[in-house]
Amino acid sequence: MGSPKGLSLMGSFLFILPRALKPNHIMSTQKHPAFITVGSSTYERIPIKTHFIKFGEDLFSILQKYLCTQFKNGDWIAISEKVVSVCQNNVRHISTVKAGWLAKFIVKGVKKYPNDIGYSRPEKMQVAIELSGHLRMMIAMFIGVIGKIFGIHGIFWIIAGKRVSEIDGFNPAAMWPYNEYVALPPKEPARIVQDIENKFGYPAVIIDGNNINVKVIAKSNGVKLNKKLVRLILLDNPMGQDDEMTPFILVRPKIFYSSKKE
Repeated sequence: MGSPKGLSLMGSFLFILPRALKPNHIMSTQKHPAFITVGSSTYERIPIKTHFIKFGEDLFSILQKYLCTQFKNGDWIAISEKVVSVCQNNVRHISTVKAGWLAKFIVKGVKKYPNDIGYSRPEKMQVAIELSGHLRMMIAMFIGVIGKIFGIHGIFWIIAGKRVSEIDGFNPAAMWPYNEYVALPPKEPARIVQDIENKFGYPAVIIDGNNINVKVIAKSNGVKLNKKLVRLILLDNPMGQDDEMTPFILVRPKIFYSSKKE
């Protein structure tokens, strides 16, 4: 599959990273604590720094490159849905999207968040409408309004379906060229995480995380925790998907350290 529109001028040009951004496979973060306790268990979240991942790169090769020396038995890996879609070339450039009247109308009722663009941009809503269909989105909007009157939230996204809540992008604050693209829901996420586990032995989950909420899209069989617990472990969204370039989080139960000391 060819490079998305807007990257044709790059050709085979390799991104040159400033010295301060050169990969350092395991790094700490000041925004999020390394350790988090959920219930009676404590987990370490280790951000895995990568190179600048380009559209169409092989996800499996990237995982092997950065995790082969870091992964330990008992660990599992959380993967950003955005990096999966980028590697799949499952994206759209903003020049291909023209917001219609319905998109512009719906975003007027979308809740605005100070640190997240969410669905407040009409072009992003237009992509959702094209995935779900105009009629379905109109029904979702109507029933969603009724739900809000009775204090029930989230009905809009359930009725809209087509995983439109997983669409990510068109964020002016994002790093170029990602700010010009929207990442569509990753294709076959359940198969991808299981293939990762089968090939490398890395139990894996794919998450849709932002400053508002975190959703577990898929998890492989080797992740013994349920999706609710996985979500709580990653609820503060410790990933850095822009200039931090840490789209993977290695999760390590604290019991691993205890067993090593004994």
